[in-house]
Amino acid sequence: MSLTRFRAYQLGIAGSSFSYSHNGDFTLIEARLTDLSAANIDDEINDIGGGTLNVLHITSWDKDHCDPTDLGTILKVLDPPVVQAPGYAPTSDSGKLAVKMLQARKKSGGTVQFIGPNYIGGLSNASALKTSNILLWPRELHATNHNDNSVAKFFRSGHFTVLSLGDIESADIADQITAGSIVTDEVDILILPHHGADNGFTSKEFLEAVSPRAAICSSNYDSQYEHPKQSIRDLLYEQDIRLFTTKTGDVIIESDGTNGEFHIYNTIGNSTKLSSAWVGKSKHPLQ
Repeated sequence: MSLTRFRAYQLGIAGSSFSYSHNGDFTLIEARLTDLSAANIDDEINDIGGGTLNVLHITSWDKDHCDPTDLGTILKVLDPPVVQAPGYAPTSDSGKLAVKMLQARKKSGGTVQFIGPNYIGGLSNASALKTSNILLWPRELHATNHNDNSVAKFFRSGHFTVLSLGDIESADIADQITAGSIVTDEVDILILPHHGADNGFTSKEFLEAVSPRAAICSSNYDSQYEHPKQSIRDLLYEQDIRLFTTKTGDVIIESDGTNGEFHIYNTIGNSTKLSSAWVGKSKHPLQ
């Protein structure tokens, strides 16, 4: 049976951690690993990924996306053959340490892709209704706001698609990402950028253009920033986009392609009990 699965992990602290897999090809999104999430990530890799982490994908050097201690554990224990990391130079000590770790891994023969304008510029153009994942951003680097240098990737290799945007804030970048028909026609699940902050990116115009079936927010239950912001919640409600957060527990989405449907489950803590469940339909399910 062909299975596609996405999971947003509750960390117990501020930060983000997700995974996307199809037929055992497993990508871990963000270099975060906490006492609360580690066992669930391990189970997901063993049960869904066949025991192998294929790609570690990091969207930002901020510590809530890439903690050097967590990164070291992931590299040593899970040993991903491919690491995709931001192509901008971090200013924080934690970000600089993470870069050094990955540079050392690359020097020793590991595959580390630093995603910046040169890297993206060297890729071929994507085609609609295909199963290849797409790197969307950064096509240019911003000197004053490193959030706008986050790596944006469109995961579409499975029965449903997921748009990952890191911490991007600029409305201009939102316009560039939605300029092509691939994103506007194919997105099923939207990971809210910057944990659901109201910073100009997630606008009514952006949501109307992308029209995802559901939105995912990585936010601790006692988030000091009260993410996702009420204004973002209101926009999602107005556009009839279902919202799921990691405040209560993990968010799990899976599909075997039957009828083009995917099922979303929001768990309670580390249990199998559910706080909510919903069934959606992919815009372009795999045949």
